[in-house]
Amino acid sequence: MTDLKQAVATQLANIEQRTGKSLSELTQIINNSGLSKHGELVTMLKTSLGMGHGDANTLVHSVRQTDGQSAAEGLSDVEVLDGLYIGAKAVLRPIHDALLLEIQKLGEFEAAPKKTYVSYRRNKQFVMIGPATNSQLEVGLNIKQLPEDPRLKALPAGQMCNFKVRLSDVSEVDAQLLGWIKAAFLAAG
Repeated sequence: MTDLKQAVATQLANIEQRTGKSLSELTQIINNSGLSKHGELVTMLKTSLGMGHGDANTLVHSVRQTDGQSAAEGLSDVEVLDGLYIGAKAVLRPIHDALLLEIQKLGEFEAAPKKTYVSYRRNKQFVMIGPATNSQLEVGLNIKQLPEDPRLKALPAGQMCNFKVRLSDVSEVDAQLLGWIKAAFLAAG
């Protein structure tokens, strides 16, 4: 598996190339923006520099020297999922568990818990899973191309994933969805 620090360094170098600005200049833009919230900074970079979400997110984490996982730091995978699926969202936990059970059959990967979802990755992220609402779980698929399907929503370029699917019941964890996840898993190898 690619070293995550090297992957971030490569992404930062690509950001410099795409924006035509050095990391020092980009840091100055962030620090002089007057904004303090992570999401506001990401939106500002996307709007003012035309950056994609992933690049803007990585840049803000780099400048602020955070890893995007502080909400999950020191917690086990079970504790992270317990934190995501509390209250009204608890009914969605069995869907996440069913998906994870099937993903584990595909091979080795790592979990990168975030504040509102869990990113699953090999050399790169292949799927994101988390509660979208109190009644729907969202599966983000990071794969360039999938056949059109009414369940599958294509996302605009620059998003964290290329497609998303919303689930409200364990029965929706079916062969079709698992096929899409497997394709994303293989593409992330």
